[in-house]
Amino acid sequence: MIFSKKRPQRWPETASLEIGGRPVAVSVRVSSRARSYRLSLPHVGPPVLTVPATGRWPDAEGFLIRQTGWLALRMGRRAEPVGFADGAVIPLRGVPHRIVATGKLRGVVTPNDAEGERQLLVPGAPEHMARRLCDWLKVQAAQDLEARCAVHAATLGVTVKAIAMRSQATRWGSCSSTGRLNFNWRLVMAPPDVLDYVAAHEVAHLVEMNHSPAFWRACKRAMPGMDEGRTWLKANGTVLMGYGAEG
Repeated sequence: MIFSKKRPQRWPETASLEIGGRPVAVSVRVSSRARSYRLSLPHVGPPVLTVPATGRWPDAEGFLIRQTGWLALRMGRRAEPVGFADGAVIPLRGVPHRIVATGKLRGVVTPNDAEGERQLLVPGAPEHMARRLCDWLKVQAAQDLEARCAVHAATLGVTVKAIAMRSQATRWGSCSSTGRLNFNWRLVMAPPDVLDYVAAHEVAHLVEMNHSPAFWRACKRAMPGMDEGRTWLKANGTVLMGYGAEG
């Protein structure tokens, strides 16, 4: 008897849905860890259909079609991305600032106040402005987060080994068992109590690496007024993620 080896399933790279009379491309991602089909909409970029490696495309396609209404609703709520370009308005620590190109090739990003308008003066050639501003914002975010994490770590009696800025598409922070904390640099654009809440949240994970009641008690102990920042982030996080993105 001859046994033939089962060929691995070949998945399409993209699928298509019709929403509002227009085709929408959906990226297909195969995951060996996934146990079910999942559709997600990143803050920037196309929808993503995650499928288990052991799944079947007809089942995945049927799932995707059933999610058409859900996706249409979410896409209707998604804010347009705001690139870092001359004249664009972005928040810094919750306060709107207009990006102003200085036209100078050298120099550093400088906050400015001109006739009551908050500005960020950005040097460099037009093609380098976005990178320069992003780099500056990462430094500002790191300074703010390091300061707040130190306060929360002292309150909870834990040690933060390192802090790094990241550009996650869906996450505001993460914590490793080794004491390393990662944060999304866009937090520096949110009001200070929002950044403070995320700092407290991740430091609290050094006490409880989960989201159990014990974890939330630790988070509250670090920042008793955390609810306001948490609520703001839930309501405005999607818009915040769109800043500095090009679509």
